Amino acid sequence: MANHPIAKHSRLLLILAFAAVYLLWGSTYLAIKYAIVTMPPLLMAGARFVVAGGILALAGRASADYETPTLAQWRTSFVVGALLLVGGNGMVVLAERALPSSLAALLVASEPFWVVLLGWWWLGQPRPSGRVVLGLLLGFAGVYLLVGEQLMAGAGASYAQLGGVALVLLAAFSWAAGSIYGLRSPVPKSAVLASGLQMLAGGSLLLVLGTITGEWRGLHPSQFGLAAWLGWGYLVVFGSLVAFTAYSWLLKHAPPARVATYAYVNPVVAVLLGWAMLGEKLTAQMLVGAAVIVGSVVLITSQQKKG
Repeated sequence: MANHPIAKHSRLLLILAFAAVYLLWGSTYLAIKYAIVTMPPLLMAGARFVVAGGILALAGRASADYETPTLAQWRTSFVVGALLLVGGNGMVVLAERALPSSLAALLVASEPFWVVLLGWWWLGQPRPSGRVVLGLLLGFAGVYLLVGEQLMAGAGASYAQLGGVALVLLAAFSWAAGSIYGLRSPVPKSAVLASGLQMLAGGSLLLVLGTITGEWRGLHPSQFGLAAWLGWGYLVVFGSLVAFTAYSWLLKHAPPARVATYAYVNPVVAVLLGWAMLGEKLTAQMLVGAAVIVGSVVLITSQQKKG
């Protein structure tokens, strides 16, 4: 690995990529909340990924390592796009109609469990060590401490809220499955082109689902409002163009369990943004939870570095 062409800059690239998935994806929960106030959820998500995917595909077409996508690579793009963007992102978007953004982020924190287990079962990776398991458990406990008070103080457990919880848990599994599937499936050499194809495929499927469910009926974009458009634009640029590309790159250059730690950090960002922008409360218990999360990430990443 020392002779890999990106070795000289790998540490900086890893830091920047992790910063993108840790911080930018943590802020997308709030952006989604703003967007779906007036925008139909599936069409909003589909348009976001088609626009971003088209931009990345054009950029990949102009790159030096461009290669014409093969049928096998397109098949991978549709499978990964369906699992990550339709199953993973699409179900979170639907769930946020009934759930607070911070609670959605909490539930997504179950994803690292699936990443580690699927990597072990599916890819034949080593059995998770006691240290990694402890880190995973601490991370989930920390996220619960972070937003557990909000969960317990919620306005009852309506069917809509229970349905939202189920959707996010399914989304976490779907995202983990898509991430693991893409590790050994044929993809273009260009990470930018690969991300673009996956977003075009997943975005197209979301648009089809939005059409089937009747989201075009009574659609009036002029009534969306500035906040919704700003939220959607943020999702296109920072959630998709920057963070999703960084995530795809990380899956090729870092252990899956280490990459999946973003699901523990995202709720920290979501809660802090809610406090700073929406005046939501920030308690001592939340600060303790954030500290536990940092400790869990240290446990998992230090183990991976030694492995």
